[in-house]
Amino acid sequence: MGVMGSHPGTNYTMAVTFRAAAVQIAPSKARYAENLDRVAEAALKAQQAGADLVVFPEACTTGYFLEGGVGDVAVPADRLAADLAARLGRIEIDLVVGFYEIDDGNIYNAAAHIEFSGAGAKVLNVHRKFFLPTYGVFDEERFVSRGREVTAYDTRFGRFSMLICEDVWHSVTPMIAALKGATVIIAIAASPARGFSASVPTNVDTYHRLLRATAEEHGVFVINSMLVGFEGGKGFIGGSVVVNPLGEVIEEGPVGEEFMMIADIDMDLIDIARKKSPLLADLVSALEDVTREIDDVNEALCD
Repeated sequence: MGVMGSHPGTNYTMAVTFRAAAVQIAPSKARYAENLDRVAEAALKAQQAGADLVVFPEACTTGYFLEGGVGDVAVPADRLAADLAARLGRIEIDLVVGFYEIDDGNIYNAAAHIEFSGAGAKVLNVHRKFFLPTYGVFDEERFVSRGREVTAYDTRFGRFSMLICEDVWHSVTPMIAALKGATVIIAIAASPARGFSASVPTNVDTYHRLLRATAEEHGVFVINSMLVGFEGGKGFIGGSVVVNPLGEVIEEGPVGEEFMMIADIDMDLIDIARKKSPLLADLVSALEDVTREIDDVNEALCD
């Protein structure tokens, strides 16, 4: 099985195809063990459907709106992996799980990519939410620390990056992921419904536009999993999507209900898309100038 190199434009040694599941789940607020039971149950069902990778939403192990109670349910990534391994047994599958992480006394809104095999559970990467919303119903900066980097990491399927909710709304974060060699971007979210003038909440439409644009601009697959359910009278939207590198939605979940969707990911399509629209290569060629411009902006802001 070939793996994408660490730099944009690197070719595969051979074709990679895998099956991904994106699960819309409505967690029980602050009930970590109960929610892990449901995550494990869904993962086993996804594996029975042939899934190699299962993606769960932001904060799916506890619910999102915990505010000052977040410290009571935050766990280290290794603890999350061990707790899931105890429920899954010795199966071969990868999970991406949104959770509240505690590390060195700090609490983060995080996502862990965990690889399960006969040898046990291995945490491949943890992404800590880079952009924390502080508007409307959101006040994350009061309760969690902000992540400081966007990473790309190797998996048995290719090179991945993870983003959480508002990270997707800022074009710079998926750009960094792509520049670091990501060919698949996992985008998880817990987004309360906003705007009801159309047939679906406005933020469902916005997410779909942003994710399609991300996939098409950078020539990457985007696998998106959205929280559902109600917390404190706020309803989470669902409407998860899988988008191919041409910017086409290949699978879409319903709005407002629990659901599992399955998508076959053909990594050969990345090379085809990047040859058709070499925007990422153009960015790489201009990166020195882009970086200089950003440095100039940063210097002006600091004056």
